[in-house]
Amino acid sequence: MQDSQPKPSRRGFFIGAAATGATAAVIVALPGISAPQAALPELKPAPEKGGGYSLTDHVKRYYKTARV
Repeated sequence: MQDSQPKPSRRGFFIGAAATGATAAVIVALPGISAPQAALPELKPAPEKGGGYSLTDHVKRYYKTARV
């Protein structure tokens, strides 16, 4: 009994990858079409004179795990 589907090949993979890339490039180049934007959380404005760094629990945990 033979399989009804052909075996996948490298050539087919690269043709599919090229087609996907070309489609993505066309979509980006078309005027008037924009990608949907994810809702971003509102961030606090950066301090004018610096001082934006604060040693929070999250930062302390990072330093603890990054130690060599």
